[in-house]
Amino acid sequence: MRNKSKMFLWESVIGLGFLSGVWTAIGINPQSLIMGFVGQSASHVYPDPAIRALFIVLPTILLVISIISAYRRGKIPGLFSIIIAYTSGLLVLTSPVLAVFILFFAVITGILATR
Repeated sequence: MRNKSKMFLWESVIGLGFLSGVWTAIGINPQSLIMGFVGQSASHVYPDPAIRALFIVLPTILLVISIISAYRRGKIPGLFSIIIAYTSGLLVLTSPVLAVFILFFAVITGILATR
């Protein structure tokens, strides 16, 4: 497997898609928890409203960067594979067998998207 395919699968399909779906299914968002903690810590050290605003906007900026990066690597089929992986992550608690099959389909689609 080429390096581009491997990076796309791990970062985008598994990381952005599947794990985001799992966190949504569980009901927590680790990124918002971490950003909230770091934002509070930073505001105690340097109480500037601009720092607080940065930590409010930063998760959206990171999501946009992730989607743009995924699009550059896999184009439309790559984004489609991320959506499939996200659906698999959502289903992992209710139907693990179906989630594995859907994740397998997402990985195959991700491989084909980077070729």
